[in-house]
Amino acid sequence: MPSFYKEYHPYISPFDPCPPIKTKVYSTPPNLYLGFQPPHLPQFSPMEALKAGTLWKTFYDPYYGPNEKKS
Repeated sequence: MPSFYKEYHPYISPFDPCPPIKTKVYSTPPNLYLGFQPPHLPQFSPMEALKAGTLWKTFYDPYYGPNEKKS
């Protein structure tokens, strides 16, 4: 399974007055890696689906801020 987090290294100018961020990270949604929705995907219970924001476990993608720990 591919990672939902990608990273890249932006150009750092020698004339930039600010300290550079050498590696930047971004998130990609899980549906990019699924060509079509196959039948019989595992599902959340109705209450879990309301909390997760999706019925299917395959499409669940929690967002963690830069200062939050992954649980």
